[in-house]
Amino acid sequence: MRVRIETRLDYDYPERAESLLQIEAAVASDQTVVEERLSFDPPLTFVRRDDPVSGERRVAFEHQGRLAIVYTAVVEIADREMDLAGAVQHRVAELPIETLPYLRGSRYCPSDTFETIADQKFGNLRGGERVAAIVAWIIGHLEYRPCSDWRTTALETYVQRAGVCRDFAHLAVTLCRASDIPARVASVYALGLHPPDFHAVAEVFVGGRWRLLDPTGLAPIDGLVRIAYGRDAADVAFLTIFGQANMISQSVTVTAD
Repeated sequence: MRVRIETRLDYDYPERAESLLQIEAAVASDQTVVEERLSFDPPLTFVRRDDPVSGERRVAFEHQGRLAIVYTAVVEIADREMDLAGAVQHRVAELPIETLPYLRGSRYCPSDTFETIADQKFGNLRGGERVAAIVAWIIGHLEYRPCSDWRTTALETYVQRAGVCRDFAHLAVTLCRASDIPARVASVYALGLHPPDFHAVAEVFVGGRWRLLDPTGLAPIDGLVRIAYGRDAADVAFLTIFGQANMISQSVTVTAD
């Protein structure tokens, strides 16, 4: 499947400040960037900070005043086998070393406080079946409603029973880690998401590989274009500003090409 991405960010920097931008499609085995263009208006000098291991692509820049950032791309998404049925849960000693950080709690995913909850709700299941049950529980018990902010953790989302995509992803990741299953948050472009926007989903390591899943149920997995992944939303922000800036507008469009 091919998708076309068009993203525009308009910001105003009242004072000169550095920023780290992360909106380009990642280099990954399950997706190929066919064509793309990143532009700034007014033009500015930037420095690339791409990660050769994760495939994440970032640029660092410094600016003052109004700034428009435009990213367009065509991405080919490979066929993804994301079926969780029968996917085994690995013993910790068998896990690849790069998955181990995703077993531990993080800023927005306090998985150590969810161990009893995870056992009570899903204790008779393991591996892919447990992950599927976690996702089904979240979809069935949480309301998709803007009621959170950048400080909201998975614990608050669990209590409120509501949130937006990052909150759903944080809760799924937290319950998986509390079940001794490596899990991480991924920022993506999502075909079929309404309204279109940057989207947060989860990835879990079962059955020998990472598998994408959308705890909101709002976007098909085969239409996701990965931008970045990390322990939680703090690692995958599309724009990190080291100073002050005001967002004027933002738009994301993802269409079948």
